[in-house]
Amino acid sequence: MTNQNYEIEVKVLLGEKPNAEILLQKLKDNDPNLEFKYQNAQLNHYFINGNYDKLLENMKPFIKEENYPQFEHIIKHWKTHSIRTRKTDTDLIFIVKSTIDDTSSANGTARIEFEEKIINMDIDMLDKIILDAGFVYQSKWSRERKEYKYKDFAVTIDKNAGYGYLAEFEVVITDSSQADKYKNLIREELQNLWIEELDQNRIERMFKYYNEHWPEYYGTDKTFTIY
Repeated sequence: MTNQNYEIEVKVLLGEKPNAEILLQKLKDNDPNLEFKYQNAQLNHYFINGNYDKLLENMKPFIKEENYPQFEHIIKHWKTHSIRTRKTDTDLIFIVKSTIDDTSSANGTARIEFEEKIINMDIDMLDKIILDAGFVYQSKWSRERKEYKYKDFAVTIDKNAGYGYLAEFEVVITDSSQADKYKNLIREELQNLWIEELDQNRIERMFKYYNEHWPEYYGTDKTFTIY
């Protein structure tokens, strides 16, 4: 099995567009080598309450043979899972995120991630494979994403349905024992930028509210505020 990648990620709630523009200017001021990587529009569908053994069986024909052991290992050996599908301008992706610490698999600060590009299929067809394993929709999200390389971090600035503008600072590591070290490095950088991490309890309240009301927000510019 190939080495596992672990994403260490800290979120910052920006809310309105001017705050996103201020953050981008701060990134430019603090890193003259700031590099724009890409932008795209995304649909992200989240699933819960399914049969994971059936999911492994249903997805096996669509995952490259050399990648399947990693997928199986994550499902069988890691903690709570967030199962997702993602449609971008160019790709359809099957995603599993599993927590490696005490935060959630949906929004946590340290997670193992599995991604597989799926070909010759649309998002509704991929969703049905997951639904046929007993899962149900938790919610559907839409967003516009821009990603930058800032110092040693990947920084995304998203315009999310429901949340408004949100930034994520991420580092990908291969040694899970280093998770706390890299969380601290990201948090130190947030202090340098004079921005505040989105509290885990607050984001869970926001996530819960969105999941209960997502049809009102999916595919729109509507936002809400939860404290």
